[in-house]
Amino acid sequence: MNLLKKIQHWGDQHHPKWLDYFRIVLGVILIWKGITFYTNMEAFSHLMRGAMLGAAVSISLLAHLIIVMHILGGIAITLGTHTRLFCLLNLPILIGAVFFINISGGIFKPYAEFWLSSLVLTGLVCFIIEGNGILSVESQKAVS
Repeated sequence: MNLLKKIQHWGDQHHPKWLDYFRIVLGVILIWKGITFYTNMEAFSHLMRGAMLGAAVSISLLAHLIIVMHILGGIAITLGTHTRLFCLLNLPILIGAVFFINISGGIFKPYAEFWLSSLVLTGLVCFIIEGNGILSVESQKAVS
């Protein structure tokens, strides 16, 4: 636990302002991906057609969990509240997206989402270390 506190302290002390803008863009991308995931639910209904009942329920729960985590996490990351927590909660989803979903689709195809998912994954890891920054709701609470 001492190592985590040291990383958190270092991240709080060494946080350039431009990184806050990157955090805000990262949150907006997560919100956008959550909404597009919701609007493209027919891909999951296609997966559930041939599945047994237990697998279909699991796929459905997983899809809704991903949507909720992306939208709520994106809002929290954009606002700068509980950034480390929501980055940590979105991390397994993005690891799955990068290594299991997007690589199988071909990373050199036009409009491949591998690169965007990789960038978002890198941003999540960055903000687990860096934290909120100056332009955040929690930082404004502390100043007031």
